[in-house]
This record gives sequence, structure tokens and C-alpha cells, in this order.
Amino acid sequence: MITAHHMSIDRQKALTILKKHTLNRNLYRHCLAVEAAMRTFARRYHTSDPDMWGLVGLLHDSDWGQTQDNPSTHTSKTVEWMKEAGIARKEVYDAILAHNFEHNGYRAPQTHMEWALYTCDDLTGLIVATALVSPEKKLSSITVDSVFKKFGSKSFAAGVNRNRIRLCETKLSVSLHQFVGIVLISMQEIAMELGL
Repeated sequence: MITAHHMSIDRQKALTILKKHTLNRNLYRHCLAVEAAMRTFARRYHTSDPDMWGLVGLLHDSDWGQTQDNPSTHTSKTVEWMKEAGIARKEVYDAILAHNFEHNGYRAPQTHMEWALYTCDDLTGLIVATALVSPEKKLSSITVDSVFKKFGSKSFAAGVNRNRIRLCETKLSVSLHQFVGIVLISMQEIAMELGL
């Protein structure tokens, strides 16, 4: 059993990794958004370790700035950095590696934690894009319905993989509507940190 104190040290180490390697402010905020969503899902699944789920979200894309031109290496650098920092969490390594399985040759996601990361990753981007085109440019002013309208518009935030998001229904047994609501509320709770 890992104590809350131990995990808070791990989060401090994770933030150090993120700040050192994630120089793009939007990418940094993306990682915070996914962390918030993952913590919410951890509570939903009554897991005893929401901090572990949070770590997965916080670090999942920390090496993207260095690996985006070579997607097969994306996530493996992050795991190296975690090991160097003394974050010895095999479940976290597995979840981070699995979210890029199409490119890095790792296995596909298997656990609820791994599928939560895989499915909410792109959704946070769609929610940010929806907020940015709203008149107030604030997360507080958008609703599940406004995100849904944008979800259906393929030309809007075209880089967002809708099929990945839709897997929430089969892999997490959460309706798409409910899934959008969970992630949106998680992000609204940290809107100040996200600059939205």
C-alpha cells in the first residue's frame, strides 16, 4: 500500500519531469486536463489509488515535444524519465505506453485505467477547441451539448480522433454523452490552471 504522502512525492517528481520536458504551454495544460479527467474516472471506478490514475494523465504526453516527429518513440522517453526520477510504477508505465500502441508496438489498452486514458486524451482537445470558439472563450460557458455539436462536425478540430473517444461506450460502459460530461466537469474544476 502506497501512502498518500508517498504519492504526493511522486506527483512532485512528475511535475518536475513535465516542466522540464514540456516547454509548449498548450501541451502542458493538456496534460493537466487529462490528469483531472483521470482522477475523476478513478473515483468513478472506486479505485483505491486515484493518484496513480492522475500520474498517468499528467505524464502521458510529457515527451511529445521531443517525439512528435518520430511517433514510434513517443511514450518510451517518458517511461525512461520516470525510472530516472524514481517513479517505480509499472501500471503507470503500462498505461502510458498502451495509449500509443498503434505507433510504438506496445499492446493495446486492457484495464479501465488504460482505456480511460486512451479515450479521454483526444476529448480534452475537443473540449478546449470548443471553449476557444465560444464567445467568452471560457470552459464555464460551454455545455455537453455544445461539445456534442462540435463532435459531429468532422471539419472542426479535425485532428481529434472521434473513434477513439467513442470507445468509452464499449470499453468503459459509459455513454458518450455521459463521458463528455465527466471530462468537461473535470476540466471546468481546474479552468484557472488551464487558462480557460
